[in-house]
Amino acid sequence: MGPTVHDGAIVYRNVHSATDLPIGWGDEQEGGRYRLRRREDEAVFGYAVGPHSWKQFLHPPRLRLWRARRGDNGAGLEFTEEPTDAPRYAFFGVRSCELHAIAIQDRVFLPSANPDQSYAVRREDALLVAVNCGEPSGTCFCSSMGTGPKASSGYDLALTEVLDGGNHRFVIEVGSELGALVVADVPHRLAEEVDERDAAKVTAHAIEHMGRHMPEVDLRALLYANYQHPRWDDVAERCLTCGNCTMVCPTCFCTSVEDTADLNGEEAERWRRWESCFSIQFSHVTGGETRRSPRSRYRQWMTHKLATWIDQFGTSGCVGCGRCITWCPVGIDITEEVSAILSDPIPPAETS
Repeated sequence: MGPTVHDGAIVYRNVHSATDLPIGWGDEQEGGRYRLRRREDEAVFGYAVGPHSWKQFLHPPRLRLWRARRGDNGAGLEFTEEPTDAPRYAFFGVRSCELHAIAIQDRVFLPSANPDQSYAVRREDALLVAVNCGEPSGTCFCSSMGTGPKASSGYDLALTEVLDGGNHRFVIEVGSELGALVVADVPHRLAEEVDERDAAKVTAHAIEHMGRHMPEVDLRALLYANYQHPRWDDVAERCLTCGNCTMVCPTCFCTSVEDTADLNGEEAERWRRWESCFSIQFSHVTGGETRRSPRSRYRQWMTHKLATWIDQFGTSGCVGCGRCITWCPVGIDITEEVSAILSDPIPPAETS
């Protein structure tokens, strides 16, 4: 699976040859805005990230859990658990922020006590070919989250695309034995000092041109101390609670379970599907919903992403990819919301 141009965006799909890659394409992104543009060169990875993430392959949007049917003459029920087999994936073109997102989902789905078998099977033998970022979008802020633009771990191979006049080349770093086996079958030469220097310039350029920055403060403490901040009312007036931010996020993992049956009541199925904390029914319990207002649902999402996630999994749930900003219909910016709270925090309660 790799990046391709489809329906006016760069998305991850089956890749059969190099001609399927987005050669000569770049993108322009801002809050609530995404456009492809033609580049003046033949860069293969001259874009940031699109609406898709690798989550869709490891944690599918819809997954059947089991099927049941009535026995002969209506005697009893026969249950069939859904097989957990999956194709062996090779992910080509994984950005550093996305490697961190996969590592975060590993913590969610692969705890030693009770791993998610569907995720484990898909993740176990996946080959990850990373691409270091040289062209961040206007909504990227991975450098301030410590998740990019250069891949530091979690990959089998990491490529840096260098366009130096007519000398178009890739500098490859090997991250695993599997990666070494793959690169051994590809024509290559040993990198020289000039190659390493040129590769370093690519990611340095990305850091200098990062579109957004998350404030460098203790985000967990800031949000816990400002649970009643008036900024939540401000964002609630703009938020459509559409859930776009959670659907494009590479780390969000919330799901719902739905049961279906045929019309004659002979067969039934149980499916797991992606859900969003922006849906009012997601917090439904006996007696009603616990988060009825847009204010409470946006606060839940942002506080979970940047604060309570740390309590659960030991890391932030945000990797700075900027998708939630780009694909928000009204351009709500998570870095702007944090900055607004930081600029006028609620004073600590006075103690007697």
